[in-house]
Amino acid sequence: MNQYIDIYCERLEHGLWAEPLNAITNAAFFIAAFFAYLFARKNNAISKQSALLIFLLCCIGAGSTLFHTVATKWAMLADVLPILFYQIAFIWIYSLSVMNINIKKSSALFGLFIIMTVIAENIPSHILNGSLSYAPSILFLFGFGLWHQKNAIHERYILILASLIFVLSLTFRSIDMALCPQIAIGTHFLWHCLNGVVLYCTTRSYISASKNR
Repeated sequence: MNQYIDIYCERLEHGLWAEPLNAITNAAFFIAAFFAYLFARKNNAISKQSALLIFLLCCIGAGSTLFHTVATKWAMLADVLPILFYQIAFIWIYSLSVMNINIKKSSALFGLFIIMTVIAENIPSHILNGSLSYAPSILFLFGFGLWHQKNAIHERYILILASLIFVLSLTFRSIDMALCPQIAIGTHFLWHCLNGVVLYCTTRSYISASKNR
């Protein structure tokens, strides 16, 4: 579990600060959490569900910071698990509380996402730098975005916007190693910056919808 991992362009050696941009840009997740909290408080929409999503945003920031500083297998788990937990929580909370579908259908959505994620995780990591593992996330986010656009009262396009930004951020994640000879710092740090925006938008979409209930 303490085996050293080097899978990003910026990292050239061992050390806590071997990926300074990749580490520092995790601040985007904490900033997203902070502004999501302010938005929830402003709209009197602080609940267990919104608090959980905001908490998981902080966990994503903390876990990713660990991985881009410590760069070991256990730190990788600290990075990927909060991301998975956030996706599961959002699917479950949004489908039940916003879409108002029953537990059986929500469970089916949850199960479909898990199956698709397991399949995607088994795609060889050298293909697109492992970014295909996020394909289920893009599909689900865009699907929720279409529903939100048709049914939401406020901010109807926020999830579609989030899905488009997510595609852009995933592109930067995918080309990080490929562009390494031309761009020494890589492009993974842009994945962090843009994903902070994506996760803020998804959390805000739930808060915006829930404040009307």
